[in-house]
Amino acid sequence: MTSPKETIADGKVVFLHYVLTDTDGDVIDESTPDDPLAYIHGTGTLIPGMEEALVGRSVGEQFKVVIPPERGYGVRTTDGPKPVPRSAFPEGFEVIPGMQLDSEDDDGTEMAIWIVDVDDDVVYVDTDHPLAGVTLQFDVSILTVRDATREELAHGHVHGAGGAHH
Repeated sequence: MTSPKETIADGKVVFLHYVLTDTDGDVIDESTPDDPLAYIHGTGTLIPGMEEALVGRSVGEQFKVVIPPERGYGVRTTDGPKPVPRSAFPEGFEVIPGMQLDSEDDDGTEMAIWIVDVDDDVVYVDTDHPLAGVTLQFDVSILTVRDATREELAHGHVHGAGGAHH
């Protein structure tokens, strides 16, 4: 029987390996053996569907989870990337596709934007996350579960390796 200390719940530090694919089986992202994903459960670090799928899981479990866009990075809300003059960015600022930036709309409301593509004079930006509208498929292996320290909870992130094994 698994002890409560080994079960994922709010305030637990979790180390896991994952492979993220789309519905065609193409790998979008994955952890590596020497760099597992480490997070504090219940802090909103992960997408909602993944946090929900991890609750109550234990060290050693391996499973697959399919997350619809509504529980992942959201549904697409725009018609796609919009062109912005390169001159709108500070001189010397390196603009790289995939980069996330914080911006303000015309009303001064902060929002995230993603750089989709860069030409000599034009930068294409999107307010939707690159994975918005994508059904996500995760293969997950739980490596370690432990209590978060007071310092980790105060800072909102994991400190040190925390006993992850490979």
